[in-house]
Amino acid sequence: MIAIVGPDEFFGEGCLTGQVRRLSTASAMTECEIMRIGKPAMLAALLEEPKFSEMFIAHVLARTIRVEADLIDQLFNSSEKRLARALLLLANFGNDGKPQKVIAKVSQETLAEMVGTTRSRVSHFMNKFRKMGFIDYNGHLEIHSSLLNVVLHDQPHISGVNSVTGKPDLKVD
Repeated sequence: MIAIVGPDEFFGEGCLTGQVRRLSTASAMTECEIMRIGKPAMLAALLEEPKFSEMFIAHVLARTIRVEADLIDQLFNSSEKRLARALLLLANFGNDGKPQKVIAKVSQETLAEMVGTTRSRVSHFMNKFRKMGFIDYNGHLEIHSSLLNVVLHDQPHISGVNSVTGKPDLKVD
C-alpha cells in the first residue's frame, strides 16, 4: 500500500507526465464519490484556472514531501514507529490533543501492508499501544495524543519537515 487518499485529493496524476501504464490501483475503504477528469480537460483546467492550478500544484508538492517522509520512515524507523505514524496519519491527528477516531475500518492486514511488516507484528504492537493507553479499539479505533511519544522518541529529525505528516513545518515569528 502506497498511500491512503482522503477527501479533496487527487490520484492518477501520473498520466499528465506521459505515464502510459497505471503503476498502482485504487480501492475505496469507505463509501465515497470519485470524479474522473480526462487528461485534456485537466490540462485545460490547469492552464485556464489559476486557483485550480495552484491547488493542484500544492497537492503534488505535498504528496512528494509525504512520499519522501514515508521513504525515510521505512529506511530508518522500526516497524513499531512506522505503525504509530501510520495510525496518527489515519486519524488526521490534530493539535488539540483529543482522541481522534479513525473513520475507515482498517484491518491489521492493511496496516501491515502500510508499514511493511506482518499482521502478527501489527497485532502485537496494537495490543502494546492499547495497554499503554495510546489507543482504544472496540468496534472503532481511537488514537490518543500520547501515541506521538512513540513516533517522536529518538526519531531522526529532517529539518523543516514534520515527522508525522511529512509536510513542511511552518514557523511564524
